Amino acid sequence: MKTTNPGVALVTGASSGIGQATARALRKAGFTVFGTSRHPAFERPDGITILSCDVTDDASVTKLVDEVVSRAGRIDLLVNNAGIGLLGGAEESSTRQAQALFDVNVFGVMRVTNAVLPIMRRQGKGRIVNLSSVLGLIPAPYSALYASTKHAIEGYSESLDHELRSAGIRVVLVEPAYTRTSFEENLIRPDRLLDIYDAARSSMQVILRKAVETGDAPELVAKTILEAATTPVPKRRYAAGKKARQVSLLRRFVPESAFDKSLRKQNNLPP
Repeated sequence: MKTTNPGVALVTGASSGIGQATARALRKAGFTVFGTSRHPAFERPDGITILSCDVTDDASVTKLVDEVVSRAGRIDLLVNNAGIGLLGGAEESSTRQAQALFDVNVFGVMRVTNAVLPIMRRQGKGRIVNLSSVLGLIPAPYSALYASTKHAIEGYSESLDHELRSAGIRVVLVEPAYTRTSFEENLIRPDRLLDIYDAARSSMQVILRKAVETGDAPELVAKTILEAATTPVPKRRYAAGKKARQVSLLRRFVPESAFDKSLRKQNNLPP
């Protein structure tokens, strides 16, 4: 993609946080940018068009993609950013709640991707950037279900990239660490709370709150997404920020026993 005329970008979950920062960075780089929100569509003063979409609904996704193509004629870049979090013991969530989480974080990505792929294939080129997380690489006690969705995105994205390269389409991953957004405030509570996990869950909430408060700015992640979106020959995955790069390196090169011990210590878990 040429940064002088990079084309049309679609960013899911663009009303706040990383999605909003990404939409602004792409617009500044010259993209025509469409973002999504679960709220009614509106035009932003920064030149970004926000369209209503529920990524868990097939008809809503189809309507979104049709609207973008009707207005812009093409889609050159898809950034799958929309997602939700869940904090608690894995045992505390019903299967139904776990399925609802996957419906947004995994199947939502698949729905939008599947709707966009025929357009990119006709164009003979395209770029898909999927937002993963360092929790897609490492264990995440009391975030097991959320981490599972990000592990799924890792495997899906890497496999899909191999399927689509011959069509001129690349799929890449961006892996942030903790970011200063409203993520912690918007976490879903487990739907069957168990007393045995109360203390550990409260401790993890404090740890998460501090991690978010000292985390990276959304603009830093957006800068990494812009790089992943525009570099002519992309890498498979991009760690967003110093902390994310450290975690990625440690996971690959530190012995498993040492990594396990460090993770438990950082999460206030007994040896």
